[in-house]
Amino acid sequence: MKTKTIAVVGSKSSGKTTTIEILTRELTKKGYKVAAVKHVSEPNFTIDTEGKDTWRFAQSGAKTIVSVASKEVATIEKVNGKNLQLKSILKKCEEKDIVFLEGFRSLVGKKRSIPKIVTIKSEGEASEAVKYFKPILAFAGASSIEKLDLGIPYVNVLKSPEKIVEIIEDFLRKG
Repeated sequence: MKTKTIAVVGSKSSGKTTTIEILTRELTKKGYKVAAVKHVSEPNFTIDTEGKDTWRFAQSGAKTIVSVASKEVATIEKVNGKNLQLKSILKKCEEKDIVFLEGFRSLVGKKRSIPKIVTIKSEGEASEAVKYFKPILAFAGASSIEKLDLGIPYVNVLKSPEKIVEIIEDFLRKG
């Protein structure tokens, strides 16, 4: 199976992480290999810790630092994130069945090759989302959209996780 990518987009605290967490848990149980990629918007965020050996390696000029521990391998690449292309991000996930992108709103917005799950807090957010995001597989989050009649399914992922999994598996089969 070729790796499939789905973006989960929405406003702050709309349920993006929860949606990916549920999808990852349920799809992994079914045997899928899942990758999750998180866009961090804080400009000075770093996963590295000042003073630690990996930080010291980066300070001395290393552009790639690999930390190997008994339960994980972490790769830190020092890059200009503003110039990073989606293609190079996804290349890191080639061995997986499905990749969930959290955020990356401007990078994936109208990119038709990447279907979206849009997490919403209100009907207004759903109405705006259909103008900006193409294509939308489903809406998720705190607000139902039944009154809007958009022709796009809404799933409360906390109450019906199986419904969002069904939508994703349908997408994977059609592939």
